[in-house]
Amino acid sequence: MERGWREPFGLIAVAVLLLAVLEFAGPGLLRHLEYGFNDLLLRSQAAQRQPDGDIVLLDIDESSLARMAPEQGRYPWARSVHAEVVEWIARQRPKAIIFDILFSDPDPLRPDDDNYLAEVAASHDNLYLPLVKLHTDQPGIGLPLAEFGRALGFIPTGTAEPDARAALLLPYMALALDGRLGVINFEEQSDGVGRHYPLYLEADGWRLPSLPAQVASGLGHTPPPQPRIRLNWQGPAMSYPRVSYADIYEDLSRREPQRPADEFRDRIVLIGSTATAQHDLRTTPVGSLQPALEIIATALDNLRHDDYLRDVPAWLPPLVTLLLISSLWFAFRRGIGALPIGTALLLTTPLLFALAYLALGRGWWLPLLTPVLFAWSYYALAALYAYRQAQQERQRSVQIFSRFLDPRVVQDLVSHGDSALNIKPQSRQITVLFSDIRGFTTLSERHSAEEIVELLNDYFSRQVQVIFAHGGTMDKFIGDAIMAFWGAPVDDVNQAHHAVAAALEMADTLRQFKHDLGAADENFDVGIGIHTGPGVVGFIGSENRLDYTAIGDTVNLASRIEGQTKGVARILVSAETRALCDTAFDFVDHGFYKVKGRSAEVRLYEPRRKSP
Repeated sequence: MERGWREPFGLIAVAVLLLAVLEFAGPGLLRHLEYGFNDLLLRSQAAQRQPDGDIVLLDIDESSLARMAPEQGRYPWARSVHAEVVEWIARQRPKAIIFDILFSDPDPLRPDDDNYLAEVAASHDNLYLPLVKLHTDQPGIGLPLAEFGRALGFIPTGTAEPDARAALLLPYMALALDGRLGVINFEEQSDGVGRHYPLYLEADGWRLPSLPAQVASGLGHTPPPQPRIRLNWQGPAMSYPRVSYADIYEDLSRREPQRPADEFRDRIVLIGSTATAQHDLRTTPVGSLQPALEIIATALDNLRHDDYLRDVPAWLPPLVTLLLISSLWFAFRRGIGALPIGTALLLTTPLLFALAYLALGRGWWLPLLTPVLFAWSYYALAALYAYRQAQQERQRSVQIFSRFLDPRVVQDLVSHGDSALNIKPQSRQITVLFSDIRGFTTLSERHSAEEIVELLNDYFSRQVQVIFAHGGTMDKFIGDAIMAFWGAPVDDVNQAHHAVAAALEMADTLRQFKHDLGAADENFDVGIGIHTGPGVVGFIGSENRLDYTAIGDTVNLASRIEGQTKGVARILVSAETRALCDTAFDFVDHGFYKVKGRSAEVRLYEPRRKSP
């Protein structure tokens, strides 16, 4: 196993895993892709969910701005308007009334209206107001928390500094001192999309509760201890029940109200604006222009039902990455082809994405796109290496096979994925042909060594072409002899027929060769012996020198038959070969012969082409 990691597929795996470690522990270059993909899954999940029907948005929408403008003027309206609406709603006994409106500065022109709203807020302990924590790098700026923090509902921790300050955008003082305040800071992540809501913000050891957390606590729900939650969206944008602010204001002015008297009983009313003109819109996974009012509603909904999204343990995505890459490495190392491995990974990918989708449905945020991307990265690199390795092995196989097979047969073998390196010695039926030159000694005396080599090369080249043309495997040259066989590495059910046909054509080639030599070398001749039987075929030799050859008694007998041709016939075949040729040729029976290494005599036949 250890050695496997040092091989090319293992080295590629190690390199990809190192990149994965950098991704999970470092800047997260794939993080935006992961965010976007999970947002897509979350939108699909959210479309099937229903928001809490007890949470109602009292919406200062475009219609309210237009309808109330003649009487109240341009927004923001006098704070007495909100005081009247709160009193009207409060009479219906809602669970909570929440403003998503910053009453940050006193109204110098209408101080009585400010006092009116402050009196209404003080008289209802289920009214909640927002504040914003400002970002500033200047020390000593902001509200002294030791003096005012507890009165505003802030919580000191064991690390609270005595001179702690926080830059805050608070309601005007008469409203703020009621202490039912919560921050509404909503921050987007690095890709500009907001996915979390804070439960509290830290300021020099003080905790500033968020508005949803403050309301949830007031309603008897204990927020979790972490600083923020990942929002679990309830439907697409604008899914919560909404009532136009103008509808309520107009109804409370009527002598005979037309709306139900218990419309808001036991409900949670959030008052804010979804109008685009108020610029209180944010980008979330379910919408690019989602009102902040609805984001607060979603956070409160999640806290009430304890169904915010939990992050899986941080080690789980890296573990999935390790398992995927290890599995791919093991498959490549075992020699499984890139296509089946890719198919398996292609089938696994949607299963993992389905798992991430199901996890969201059960309240878990499971980021699996990054592990899948690293798995595909490893697959691409390993498959490329495997392809190059296969090409090199193919070229090597072509080079090796071309030494003893017709190039057309070589291409067919290689195209079917056969590799010279993978062929194991095996026992199979073969037909072996031995051809030896007669009169070679006389020929050597008449020619120089260079001429002999040139002559033999010419003769062997012609005969090898004949063997290849009949589908034979060229085994070796043994001095002035040729050994060839049929039936391996390509199966050949007509091997005996093809071997005899090759021998007859080799005789024709010999006659043409003798004609080209001239009358001076008319004693040049050959003997050919053929036998069919079992043999062991494969690459045999040392580690540095391997030859594809056949061994066994069949080979020995074919050689002995070739030795019997002198003075008898140019071509002789055994009874086994003759029987397999059936009626394809005419055969002359030359009777039985005693051959070396055999106790029983061997019956030999001379093949001839069929008479016309």
